Amino acid sequence: MDDKLKFLKLLSESFPTIGATTREIINLKAILNLPKGTEHFLTDIHGEYQAFNHVLKNGSGVIKDKIDDIFGDTLEENFKKQLATVIYYPEEKVNFIQELGIDMDSWYRVTILRLVEVCKVVSSKYTASKVRKALPEDFSYIIQELLHEKEFSYNKKEYVKNIINTIIELDRAKEFIIAISELIQRLTIDVLHIVGDIYDRGPAPHKIMDRLMNYHNVDIQWGNHDILWMNAAAGHKGAIANVVRICSRYSNTDILEDIYGINLLPLATFAMDTYADDECTQFIPKECRNKKNISLMSKIHKAITIIQFKVEAEIIKNNPIFQMEDRILLDKIDLEKGTINIDGTIYPLTDKNFPTLNKENPLELTAEEKEIIEKLKKSFVNSEKLQKHVKFLFSKGSMFLKYNSNLLFHGCIPVNENQEFTKVTICGKTLSGKKYLEELDRVCREGYFNKTDPKRKERAIDFMWYLWCGPNSPLFGKDAMKTFERYFTTDKALHKEVKNPYYSFYEDVDFINKIFVEFDLNPEISHIINGHVPVKEKKGESPIKAKGKLIVIDGGFSKAYQSETGLAGYTLIYNSYGMKLVSHEPFQNVKNAIENCVDIHSSTRIVKRVLERKRVKDTDIGKKLETQIEDLYELLDAYKRGFIKEKH
Repeated sequence: MDDKLKFLKLLSESFPTIGATTREIINLKAILNLPKGTEHFLTDIHGEYQAFNHVLKNGSGVIKDKIDDIFGDTLEENFKKQLATVIYYPEEKVNFIQELGIDMDSWYRVTILRLVEVCKVVSSKYTASKVRKALPEDFSYIIQELLHEKEFSYNKKEYVKNIINTIIELDRAKEFIIAISELIQRLTIDVLHIVGDIYDRGPAPHKIMDRLMNYHNVDIQWGNHDILWMNAAAGHKGAIANVVRICSRYSNTDILEDIYGINLLPLATFAMDTYADDECTQFIPKECRNKKNISLMSKIHKAITIIQFKVEAEIIKNNPIFQMEDRILLDKIDLEKGTINIDGTIYPLTDKNFPTLNKENPLELTAEEKEIIEKLKKSFVNSEKLQKHVKFLFSKGSMFLKYNSNLLFHGCIPVNENQEFTKVTICGKTLSGKKYLEELDRVCREGYFNKTDPKRKERAIDFMWYLWCGPNSPLFGKDAMKTFERYFTTDKALHKEVKNPYYSFYEDVDFINKIFVEFDLNPEISHIINGHVPVKEKKGESPIKAKGKLIVIDGGFSKAYQSETGLAGYTLIYNSYGMKLVSHEPFQNVKNAIENCVDIHSSTRIVKRVLERKRVKDTDIGKKLETQIEDLYELLDAYKRGFIKEKH
């Protein structure tokens, strides 16, 4: 009783009177009966900022659906498309309309009225207090007035008309349209979930990070590519080499140099000198926008790749617990014959020029290579913008998330052929399933934030590297990363990376239910939301597994995968009426969207429709609110019984 009374006295600091306590109880109980907010799920964005930004702006079609619901047949289709485009790109669309030379006053008047109608609908899910907090400062009072009045109400018709006319007269219509459009975007989606892999392949992961850092409510489940950059920012040489290699492979080194301030000049100079007479044909970038740079980029690509294999060999030798000795291959090369011995079989190499391999010790970095990787480490650790982005990934991210009876993770839950959760030894503990992922989450944070114990930090960042490519990594989900074989051999059998048995079983309802039990979720109502492995829909593969219990939403945001998947990504919407999966065709460009009102063509399929509309009380937030209400009732009782004195 003493502890409880102490807690209630602390609570009374926030609610010092019976009146304040009852008001909060009434408020919270009312909130419980509001419709559940809309959740938006995206994954495997891989640097494709324009497509990502458009999907974020249109809420995967939710805004277009709202416009259809509100205006129905009363508004022609081309006007509805124009209104949607105004909401997505307000400033750009207004500028475009102005250039057409039409009567802007009339256009402003009609457009503002339509935007207010849309805003009324999207704000109706929330309390007035929550909407007020989201309002743009410059137009807060005006938007509140317009949201709570009907244009043609008997007493307020002229009032509303005069507000809009005055906005136009004061030359603030454009700013008002921008403000209310951004408010509509914000209120349309309550929570954004990013299920991993923001980085690599595409040209603008930094823009995605900047956008997420300004988003009102977001969480991130780390992907293997994200953890690679996080580890590079922590100063891990193996991760740094991989990051530079992938950027050079996709000709995206400007991200490193221009955005993150990573100095690649020592590497470029070394590459040009060392591979001066080498065309490096196996290392020609996949997409090189500047053809003049192909030769230099190919040489950089090869130089960092060899450095990577040497650095990784040392990591593997220092961590026998990883059981990754089969990934050490440079010492299996016969330099004179140009062949390699893999598991007792001799294979010809596609590239036989290895000027930095010491015949006596091929795994040893040359003096120049050591200097290069040290300089790169210094650049990564001291990159202010990269560190800012990575800290955000730690603050908003995790290995997995349980949210409203959904289990979100990027790759897999490692299991063996008997559907048993794989036991992995990490930092002296042998763990599996949920406890394994929880420990990995902790170790990643230790690797980045521990600045005082070098040995513990080194062990932790080695485990972060293991998450990138290790056989029991839940983020990687394969038995081995065959980077060496793909570069240097032509035998397709050597290139094959075997997926964890999880992917063989994830159509099995009983197996999925077993995962729900492991993570303390109700199998009757829960879902797994998964990314990482692109769904090849054009080959007939379905993203919906185990009778709707598991949904894979990687459909090819990355252009590199779109030829395989046949589309340009899936997104998932979970609102008060249920779940719907949205598949997208490739996004053309922003200019076409603004000028021709061209949206991403998307198709929707219902995953789950609820019989009774979900309310806040049915969510995780609702459970917290119910606990708060119980505490407030106890505080109220303490006031009434004289245990606590009101503070008027």
